[in-house]
Amino acid sequence: MQPTRRHTLAIFAALAASATTPPLRAQAERTLRILVGFAPGGSADTAARLLAERLGPELKQNVVVENKPGAGGRIAAVELKNAPADGSTLMLAPIVVPVLAPLVFSKLPYDAAADFAPVAHVANFQFGLSVGATHPARTVAELTAWLKANPQQANFGSPAPGSLPHFFGVMLARASGLDLVHVPFNGGGPLMNALVGGQVGCAFDTLVDQIELHRAGRVRIIATAGTQRSGLLPEVPTFAEAGLAGVQGSSWFALYARSGTAAAAVTSINAAVNKALADPALRERFAKLGLEPAGGSPADLAALMKRDGDRWAPVVKASGFRGD
Repeated sequence: MQPTRRHTLAIFAALAASATTPPLRAQAERTLRILVGFAPGGSADTAARLLAERLGPELKQNVVVENKPGAGGRIAAVELKNAPADGSTLMLAPIVVPVLAPLVFSKLPYDAAADFAPVAHVANFQFGLSVGATHPARTVAELTAWLKANPQQANFGSPAPGSLPHFFGVMLARASGLDLVHVPFNGGGPLMNALVGGQVGCAFDTLVDQIELHRAGRVRIIATAGTQRSGLLPEVPTFAEAGLAGVQGSSWFALYARSGTAAAAVTSINAAVNKALADPALRERFAKLGLEPAGGSPADLAALMKRDGDRWAPVVKASGFRGD
């Protein structure tokens, strides 16, 4: 029995459908990886997971967070560098990875400008200067006067050498005319223990790492480094309000793709991120982490990186610190 023309057309249509369906299904099921160069449970990891929950439905993809902790985020950076430039791998990183590390290391296993494509500025977070609860200083002016009167205790602690808190201490010394000795610690926990115990005169760290001790009355945050007061501590003045306008800056998280990723893919992910950052539920969760939602275009992120590179380069140089 010979097939009719109608049957022949139906067969061709079925064959065409079966030929096109697998690639479309594969595209829908492709997994988007977000690399985080820090351990699970920290603010970078939590921010990435909150984003992933919202990016999946928006991009119609599976989105997973993969932790690649170690070397201050540089392990994740190398993995992104070696990933295919097809938009399937992103990295959520703080300022230290694309901006600060190139200033403090003479040799890096990646080139932030050449290897990464800016996608979106995700959030900012602030730093603060604190003293122990029994310290006589309650303001920045009182602290600088006390440090000048007690040069043997004129030091400040930070959670790591070459960290942003380290360079905030350098900023403070330059702005106030102090000769401060940097005392680095292995993380925020040991730093706060030393501050509570009176082993350091004052300390710089993220607000999130200090705020619970501040609220418990064990340390006292006397100034924050943002352009505006933190929503977490509206009663604490900024350095500018305290008379030291030169001590200013914040850290941030941003998303990057592999350089060479198609502009259309970057634009699509950027739009999804901006939509997620406008979600009131996400903004509330971020606020509890001390994160201030950002957003904007890839060009806005590139401009931010340039501004902060220009801001921190002279401070790093003045510190004399090298990471290698």
